[in-house]
Amino acid sequence: MAELAAVVFDLDDTLFDHSGSAARGFGTWLATFHGPATPDLTAAWFELQDLHFAAWRDGLVSMAEQRRRRIGGLLELLDRPPPDPPGLDALWGDYFTAYRSGWQRFDDAEVALDLVAAAGLRTGILTNGPDELQHDKLAVIGLTGRVGPVLTAESLGRAKPDSRAYAGLCAALGLDPATILYVGDDYELDVVGARAAGLRAVHLDRHGTGPAGERDRIASLHGLAAHVA
Repeated sequence: MAELAAVVFDLDDTLFDHSGSAARGFGTWLATFHGPATPDLTAAWFELQDLHFAAWRDGLVSMAEQRRRRIGGLLELLDRPPPDPPGLDALWGDYFTAYRSGWQRFDDAEVALDLVAAAGLRTGILTNGPDELQHDKLAVIGLTGRVGPVLTAESLGRAKPDSRAYAGLCAALGLDPATILYVGDDYELDVVGARAAGLRAVHLDRHGTGPAGERDRIASLHGLAAHVA
């Protein structure tokens, strides 16, 4: 096996606690015009996120349109008539303010980065989010300049699991795919996709919901030590 040269991370729900921030932000925002965020409504919000963000990732809609569809889908569930596009944009802005106010990194992110640095390995981030948003997250959670290069689906023109996104990562690092270990929480995008492109991969399975037969699985980034030793 080729000698390991770099460890590259996904961002959302790997280093950055997107789901926790989004759930807290959703609850704060929803209370301003509807009421408490029940578990069913919160689950529905994440389902709308997955559905419409995937459409953006696949190039079917613009970023603004997927956000409008998420807001519109929620209003439909609440039996509220949707406003015009500027009104949807305003509601998204209110949600985003609440979401951003709770941004934080996972406690084990610092441990993982220190571990990789101590091993003398290079780092990077490959994320499916838009460029400006993902860099903003890194700045807020204090990781700007700590991990790099930072490559996004927007900057590459390709999103995971497209092998061309991973090829863009390898080109940016100037490394052979077999020398790169990719770490992410989404099994299909971050593990299956990375391996199909020739990279090594570890599944960060924080909630224990991944495939039972996956051997390269860790429950937290503390477990990364066994894979970079």
